[in-house]
Amino acid sequence: MTRRLDYNQIAPNGAKALGGVRGYVMQSGLPAELVELVYLRVSQINNCAYCLDVHTRDLVKKGVPIEKLALVQAWEEGGNLFSETERTALVWAETVTRVADTGVPDDAYQAARAVFNEKELVDLTIAISLMNASNRMAISFRNTPQAAIENN
Repeated sequence: MTRRLDYNQIAPNGAKALGGVRGYVMQSGLPAELVELVYLRVSQINNCAYCLDVHTRDLVKKGVPIEKLALVQAWEEGGNLFSETERTALVWAETVTRVADTGVPDDAYQAARAVFNEKELVDLTIAISLMNASNRMAISFRNTPQAAIENN
C-alpha cells in the first residue's frame, strides 16, 4: 500500500482542528483506556490498518493485557475482561459507527444513558465521531501503519 498524500502537510489547519478535538476528548474526563478501546473498536469496524496499529500500540503502552486486546472485536464473548462501562461504550461505538444501518435506536440510547451521564455520552460520541473521521482520512489517503514500515 502506497501513501497517496500527506494530508497533515497539505491541510495543516484541518489536521490541527482534528487534533484539537482529540485534545478535548482526552481532557473530557472519560478514562483514557476507555477512549482508546473505543478508538480501536471503531477502527476495527472501519478496517483502518493505520489506526488499528496506532491504538493497539497505545493500549499496550497503557498496560492493557494482550488477552483483552485480542478480544476487543469479540468483546461480547470476553466475559469479565470488559467492565460494564467498557461493554456499554463498545455497544454505543458500534451503533454510532454503523449509523446508516442502525439509525441509533432508542433502546441503544437508553442503555448508554443508564451507564453514562449526558456529558459523558456526548463526549463519548464526539470521540467515536472523531475516530470515524480519522479512519476515513487514513484509509482514503493510505496512511501506512508503523508495523508495515518496520517490517519492510
